[in-house]
Amino acid sequence: MTVREVCAELKGISRRTFYRWRELGDAPRAFKLPNGELRVWRSDFNAWLNARESAAA
Repeated sequence: MTVREVCAELKGISRRTFYRWRELGDAPRAFKLPNGELRVWRSDFNAWLNARESAAA
């Protein structure tokens, strides 16, 4: 998933919010492509989201 897709899935958070979460270690695990763009595996995103939902319950 691209950063844009992740932000859209999270109800339109800003890219800045995503990068801030990365700085704080709170974002889903991402990897960098050779061109410098970030990608998130769908499975990592779902696991991250499930962990957040479990913590909130």
